[in-house]
Amino acid sequence: MTVDISEPFHGAKLILFIGDRLLVLERDHTPGISWPGHLDLPGGGREGTEGPLDCALRETREEVGLTVGHDLICWNRRRVSPTGTSWFFAAHLDAQAEHLIKFGGEGAGWALMAPHDFLARHDAIPHFQGLVADYLAGVPSTISMA
Repeated sequence: MTVDISEPFHGAKLILFIGDRLLVLERDHTPGISWPGHLDLPGGGREGTEGPLDCALRETREEVGLTVGHDLICWNRRRVSPTGTSWFFAAHLDAQAEHLIKFGGEGAGWALMAPHDFLARHDAIPHFQGLVADYLAGVPSTISMA
């Protein structure tokens, strides 16, 4: 899968299903952090010249110890906001992958939850809820990945 990265971006996230549950992280309360205490998705800021997908997958390895192959990515979305461009991807691992999760210490913890529960939570990052809803609704990718 390839993504056109000619446009600069600042970070990438992964909508990651373990079996039929969504993997979420709870953000910590570090001074200056955006959305403290809210439910987040694995991912984070770009390092060096890495591409969006490599960024999301590296951050996922660092945050929860899971290695997700490029071949498991089934959806992508480019999001442009006042703070810049970011990328979102989706992948599915089987339920046994839960036993491989090793929390990397970024944030206050992690959980697996039904995706519809994530959508209903008042403490989830709202624009991430919208992207998960789009994915669940089958909204097509905005950028073709080959």
